Amino acid sequence: MSTPVFYGPIGRAVHKIAPFLEADPLGVYVAALSMWSAAIGGTVKVSSRGSARPVLLWSALVAGTGRGKGTALRAALHVLDKSLGRFLATHTTSGITSGASLVNHLWEQQEATAETEHGRDVRACVVEEEWTEVLKRVKRDPSFTTKLRAAWDGTTLRNTTKEEAQEVRDPAMVLHAHLTPSDWAKYVGQSEAAGGSYNRILPFLLGSVPMLDDDRLSLPDVDGSELSDAYAWATIRPRAIELGEDARPLWRIIRRYSRILGENLPEAQAVFIERTAEQTLRVAACLAASECSETITDDMLEAAFTLVRRSVQDAVRITNGSDAPKVKRQPLSLAEKVRARIEMNGGRATSSQVLPYVGATAAEVKALPDVVVTVDRSGKTGRPATVFTLRSDSSRHPEHQLASTDSDRNRTNHSRHAKPQPASAEREQNRATVVQMDAYRPAPTLALEPAPKPERPEPITDNPFRALL
Repeated sequence: MSTPVFYGPIGRAVHKIAPFLEADPLGVYVAALSMWSAAIGGTVKVSSRGSARPVLLWSALVAGTGRGKGTALRAALHVLDKSLGRFLATHTTSGITSGASLVNHLWEQQEATAETEHGRDVRACVVEEEWTEVLKRVKRDPSFTTKLRAAWDGTTLRNTTKEEAQEVRDPAMVLHAHLTPSDWAKYVGQSEAAGGSYNRILPFLLGSVPMLDDDRLSLPDVDGSELSDAYAWATIRPRAIELGEDARPLWRIIRRYSRILGENLPEAQAVFIERTAEQTLRVAACLAASECSETITDDMLEAAFTLVRRSVQDAVRITNGSDAPKVKRQPLSLAEKVRARIEMNGGRATSSQVLPYVGATAAEVKALPDVVVTVDRSGKTGRPATVFTLRSDSSRHPEHQLASTDSDRNRTNHSRHAKPQPASAEREQNRATVVQMDAYRPAPTLALEPAPKPERPEPITDNPFRALL
């Protein structure tokens, strides 16, 4: 697995408290970035192909019960709470189970803040620590996923179910959720992801929870002055963050990485990573804002890419085989069965090594055009043995040979210990190819610590970019 780079003041704070946590630090970093994006989402945008896009980061911590999801969330609150003033206390909510309630929540907040000094405020941080319960209920409301897509895109939300039509422009809502891998496979389906509803969420599989020698230790204080200054800088007026020139070569690689991944992965997995490039840009913009910068540097983009790439790998692991159709195997022919038994026995098999396993008589096997039948009279009992070989190997066992020589027997004994070869080249071609995500890693220099170098496929000379996969 790739190792994400914990960047900027948020990353440094996570590193500081990590030794005191019984939780995966990755979960703390992801939750903190999501809440940070919600805090600055009302004023900060990122420029993408000539248009301003939100910097909202939606995330999901995926792990079994007791694996530290809640601990990671509380640690993220510890990192951000002092720096963001009362934002988290006043803008965090949960339990939104319909499209109408989502719009209504943002509309009521908009109305309540319309006459304040800073004007309308449509920021919201939706934290669902029991997201499974929400997913069970929202299946009855087809408008929910539509509203989710609009909220992530930052487009206008409308609710016409009320007596007074509600409209929210430029919403800045972030969703951070917790659920188990089995519930992800059950409730976050391929059809919803293909429609774009849930592939806007970055999933992260959390690692094992370390056990501290002393569980009475409290988290150390975090110096939030840098992040507090960045929060004031980001919210004092609208900001538009753009890619720096030094980051554009890497950005082109990331865009191609995203496209080639989508073309090579099975559809059930590819639908979850269609927004890899834009997610990377959003993460990079949040990192830039944490350092009071309107320019995304190459280092910021690299750090963002390590995080999103990890999410891509986790998305593939979570969805591996969950919706993949089962391939119906074609039954083997008698010739293929016989060939497999002969090759499994080193190229020379007796009738007792073949007939009971292929469901055929000796006459049916002898009638096969590729099978050569010989009689071996070298046994100690004097009873001849019928031996089957393949015609391509008949030079070693002549058709009319009545007894094997000592050298033939030595070769036969050696061949019985040889590694069996594939039974059928045609079946080998029809087998499904398993693609490991490690093959898609760019150079491991993006990680904090050097990871073991994965085995790579043969280099493809006609397309140098494929080496990045």
